[in-house]
Amino acid sequence: MVVRDAQANFGIGTLVGMHIGLIGGIGPAATDYYYRGLIEGHAAAEDAAAGRRLELTIAHADARELVANLGQDRRDAQAAAFLPLVERLQAAGAQAVAVTSMGGHFCIRELEAQSPLPVINVLGALNAAIAARRLATVGLIGTRTVMDSRAYGAIAAAQVLLPDEPEREAVHRAYVEMAVPGRVTPAQREVFFAAGRALTARGAEAIVLGGTDLFLAFDGADGGFATLDCARVHVEAILARSFGEG
Repeated sequence: MVVRDAQANFGIGTLVGMHIGLIGGIGPAATDYYYRGLIEGHAAAEDAAAGRRLELTIAHADARELVANLGQDRRDAQAAAFLPLVERLQAAGAQAVAVTSMGGHFCIRELEAQSPLPVINVLGALNAAIAARRLATVGLIGTRTVMDSRAYGAIAAAQVLLPDEPEREAVHRAYVEMAVPGRVTPAQREVFFAAGRALTARGAEAIVLGGTDLFLAFDGADGGFATLDCARVHVEAILARSFGEG
């Protein structure tokens, strides 16, 4: 599927940025969040009046396959599942690719080693965002793999606090049950909020939303603590690369 920003009347002199390929569908709500964020970012760019055009193609991945591979730490298998999607995006004209899932980053290094396109991953951008905010201690919620690995070892700029058991397992379970259908229930939201409050009480200055679907629970809702959304950080990194700044 090829999608273009239709908010401007494009003609002679249109500026075409880097063609971005997204691996989406894991989950569907996160894919929509990225799509809308990229459209809004392009519309808000300083040179939007000059007609900068968003070039974007989305390839659909299987969320249940990812969940199964993530649960068994089958990194090579998931990278192999992503690779044909990267090749499809390349054939569509994409010049760089991003995976719209923090969980999907568990195999990002394996994918980068095989990908014919540059991979815009969230890990370095997340650490840079924490450093830029001068945060000394952060809490982290997301899938168990994200939490146990402290965002795949990406966070070096701050001390990372994790939920204690059994709360950590409850956060993981609530996240997976939310991400696959792309909907959050009040009970799931309260699991995330309770974990964030507990981590804040232990000294976290902000809670890293270490899952690209957590906006479902936090957009328009105040958990009573500061947050840093990895999905927003990733969208900003993709925009920077699209604008030739990354």
